[in-house]
Amino acid sequence: MSATPPRAALLLLAYLAFVSLGLPDGLIGVGWPSIRTDLGVPTEAVGLVLAAGTVGYLASSLLAGFTLARLGVGRLLAGSTALAGLALTGYASTPYLALMIGCALVLGVGSGAIDSGLNAYAAGAFGPRHMTWLHAFFGLGVAMGPLIMTAVLGAGLSWRWGYGLVAVAQVALAGAFALTVRAWRNRSAHAAVPVAVAAGPVPVRETLRLPAVWLGALAFGVYVAIEITAGLWAFLLLTEERGLAASAAGLCVAGYWGSLFVGRVVQGVVAERLGAGPILRASLLGMAAGALLIALPGPAWVTVAGLFLVGFAAAPVFPLLTHTTAERVGAAHADRAIGVQIAASAGLGGALIPGGLGVLFGHTSVAMLGPALTVLAVLLLFLYGLARRTPVAGTR
Repeated sequence: MSATPPRAALLLLAYLAFVSLGLPDGLIGVGWPSIRTDLGVPTEAVGLVLAAGTVGYLASSLLAGFTLARLGVGRLLAGSTALAGLALTGYASTPYLALMIGCALVLGVGSGAIDSGLNAYAAGAFGPRHMTWLHAFFGLGVAMGPLIMTAVLGAGLSWRWGYGLVAVAQVALAGAFALTVRAWRNRSAHAAVPVAVAAGPVPVRETLRLPAVWLGALAFGVYVAIEITAGLWAFLLLTEERGLAASAAGLCVAGYWGSLFVGRVVQGVVAERLGAGPILRASLLGMAAGALLIALPGPAWVTVAGLFLVGFAAAPVFPLLTHTTAERVGAAHADRAIGVQIAASAGLGGALIPGGLGVLFGHTSVAMLGPALTVLAVLLLFLYGLARRTPVAGTR
């Protein structure tokens, strides 16, 4: 019997890992009112927890590509998942906010390494369809988190049980990664397409000197900013500027996130047949068209249609940009570049740009959401085109 599990087993583990990666993100929103009361802290203290998690995630993502070269993806995934399980156990048992903040930092470190490590592996080992579906399963995990915490609280249990259940799942997954460490060593053995193999390790400074690395990082940051900004501010736009009732606007925002999930499932199949390039170009143009619809001062249904179009078009962009990283920077630099891209998506796209736009809307109006998304979508098109035209490392 072969010591290497079949490719299907690694795919299943990767899918489960992406689900588990999204679970903690969905727990805190539902659980925080109970956490706040239990720990005796103000509502705004959640910002400290989220900030600590972001710091850990950024640091881990930036270092993941370099760590991969030393530990290998199997050990990185096993260790990082165990670290995340330990942090969630800390959440479930902490009596103090300060300890929860420390656990959030540790959880961010583990999550960032899992995200970057799996993306780096999948970019080489799996085709566009599975790459896109992996990110769909992350969204599934984010959606399951609130359901778990709601069920726990609805059963009359403490919020700590919600984190405890997810911690158990993380520890079990860490065990699975540990048992399959050898199977993750050679991604080309499981690849749907041949994987380019670098001639040897290259100095870190050579990776960081490549313009395509930083263009790709900026593109990731702008993409994530569009995805998060649209979901964050659409409710306010629909209720305050387009006249929708709160219940209807809430359903529309849920539909936006649903369109991302459906889009990744559907377009993953299409990308496998047509290739990543054509799908990426069509998706980026679709995002710009949807942003223009949101910017139009028309009836609510036009805004909602634009919102759904942005979600469906945006669906494959993150996974396919990750999948094509080696085409832009070269195989020898791909793992490190992916770590930089994931970090940029969390810092620039997840915090700086959405936060800055929030300040802009506060001083003007949330009606500026559409124009802001349009500018970002056009910028994303420009960055992607520029990155594609930049010579790949090692070529003229």
